Amino acid sequence: MSRKIRVIVVDDSALVRSLLSEIINRQRDMECIGSANDPLVAREMIRELNPDVITLDVEMPRMDGIDFLGRLMRLRPMPVVMISTLTERGAEVTMKALELGAIDFVAKPRVGLASGLNDLAAQIVDKIRVAAVAQVRRAPVRDAALAGGGGGAAQAHAPAAALLGRLSTEKLICIGASTGGTEAIKEVLVQMPADSPAIVITQHMPPGFTTSFAARLNGLCQITVKEAVNGERILPGHAYIAPGGTQFHVARSGANYVAVVDDGPPVNRHKPSVEVLFKSAAAVVGRNAFGIMLTGMGNDGAAAMREMKDAGSYNYVQDEATCIVFGMPREAIAHGAADEVLPLGQIAGALVTRLRGATDRLHHRI
Repeated sequence: MSRKIRVIVVDDSALVRSLLSEIINRQRDMECIGSANDPLVAREMIRELNPDVITLDVEMPRMDGIDFLGRLMRLRPMPVVMISTLTERGAEVTMKALELGAIDFVAKPRVGLASGLNDLAAQIVDKIRVAAVAQVRRAPVRDAALAGGGGGAAQAHAPAAALLGRLSTEKLICIGASTGGTEAIKEVLVQMPADSPAIVITQHMPPGFTTSFAARLNGLCQITVKEAVNGERILPGHAYIAPGGTQFHVARSGANYVAVVDDGPPVNRHKPSVEVLFKSAAAVVGRNAFGIMLTGMGNDGAAAMREMKDAGSYNYVQDEATCIVFGMPREAIAHGAADEVLPLGQIAGALVTRLRGATDRLHHRI
């Protein structure tokens, strides 16, 4: 960028404000233009200074970070990076923040704050850079229905129940995503009918957060959504999410697909990595696979998605207009991995239509 990224830090801890300001100001391409100890001070600072990005704590006096984020995204949508504690409660709140429109989050340690935040410095500034160029999502009205647990949006999206019958045991749907992916994955999964083929998912996320992510999706979808467990059989009507901080791929055991979750090294700097999952799909599933690449920064999974296509899979890639960040989809397209490039809201419908066509052909042959 030709000018520096202007950041406001919002946190009730003076130590955290100082540390984050220091980390930001060490970068040549960004500057901390202000810090606030609560959202009411931050609101005036944002009006006055017009930052490019804010970092936002969750638990603060006078108004918590989630209430503030909700108001901010309604009245003045802008890129926000959440700074969340690495706890179960922190994970649940972080999922809510991403639903409200936060671009990304950093999981700050509960102890050893000074050394812990400095260890996370590279991650923090990377996420600020991504947020500065991200398309801020203006939450549509239907998200409120989902957040309320009414299921109205899921039901409105949902196709008719009967889908595949026996064909669903052969097919496998593979999804990869990063920045902006939690909401994009939800958009796809809520549209999938109860007897969908099995779905395997890698979303870049640290340990401790995928449990809350899976639980939230499970409450919204017709299919069962869970974290993948090493060695379990991958079943139709289920979606399996790579646990944060692990690698996840699929293997075959006789006629069944099986989840493999292990402590493999980072790939493309990521753990879990989309590359690992997609490579296994190319090798094990072949023409029975469907690939879906959603919003995210970088190129993780692009080369492996091309391997899937070469092995006979049919692949969908999210279009630029609906991505928070178009990096991973752009790279997949550049690798020649895409069969169709579609707006996010159309991907599940296109997939279901294609699967129904395969079912009809199978029934015709029978």
